[in-house]
Amino acid sequence: MTNTDQPNSATGAVADAEAGNWVDRYAPDWLKPYARLARWDRPIPFWLLFWPCGWGLGLAAVANPQRGFDWIACILMIVGALLMRGAGCTFNDIVDRDIDMAVARTRSRPIPSGQVSARSALVFLAAQVLLGAIILFQFNRFTVIAGVASLVIVVIYPFMKRVTWWPQAFLGLAFSYGALLGWSSQTGGLSVPILLVYFGSILWVIGYDTIYALQDIEDDALIGVKSTARLFGSKTQPIVGGFYAAAYVLWLAGATMAGTGLLFALLSLIAAGVLAWQVWTLDANEQGNPVARFRSNHYVGITLLLALLAEWVW
Repeated sequence: MTNTDQPNSATGAVADAEAGNWVDRYAPDWLKPYARLARWDRPIPFWLLFWPCGWGLGLAAVANPQRGFDWIACILMIVGALLMRGAGCTFNDIVDRDIDMAVARTRSRPIPSGQVSARSALVFLAAQVLLGAIILFQFNRFTVIAGVASLVIVVIYPFMKRVTWWPQAFLGLAFSYGALLGWSSQTGGLSVPILLVYFGSILWVIGYDTIYALQDIEDDALIGVKSTARLFGSKTQPIVGGFYAAAYVLWLAGATMAGTGLLFALLSLIAAGVLAWQVWTLDANEQGNPVARFRSNHYVGITLLLALLAEWVW
């Protein structure tokens, strides 16, 4: 680990969090370890979990313009995404505490660094899941059942890097699930358009998490952790490009089936451009390059949601 990777021993800051984030600067000292455990110091993945929820709501609004966009459901899902992302990260860190000790980027996280015990992390996990359940039970029965079923994916995901080269696919199943919930919260069920968007989102997640995993590829090889970044190797750029292209096609097909037209198709090209830029400029050997491309997926998510809202308003 280089000196720049070392966390500040006085503050307990995590090595892979942005310097000067709001948790390090403003959170009370007693809250900081738990906020870091829930990744409140890194908001981009929280938004990446929420954007499919927003797409589901937006697609439902396009399919039934008279019903409109459900802003209350949107706010509930933002809060729910924050809670469940925190719960998922907490559970992941409990399961992976031994692996995190062996990886330079993660050994400063609260559990391996000793800021939070595994028992305290379990209590924090239970609290987040309980609050998330309260949010979930505000929706219809189908959405509640579907939301509870998603916990199976959340529970098995941390173990997948030990048994398969495709843990990113399982992350895709979990991080894209909000699209199904957003749609079903408005319709009471599922249909082909949202399934296409869901599968497209899975491919998108595989692509961006492969890029993210490039940061740990050397440590992962040493300790035997599997990932698509290791599996794809020197062919990562074209393969990720293929996943992104297929994701965009599925998104466009699902949106068109739901009733979008030329406006969405044109605006969605901005998202496609961001994805193309990621692939074209990706350089795993340049420090900070993969994580910057990973973070730009935030703009992909918000662009597609705004395109759906524009189509609905139009």
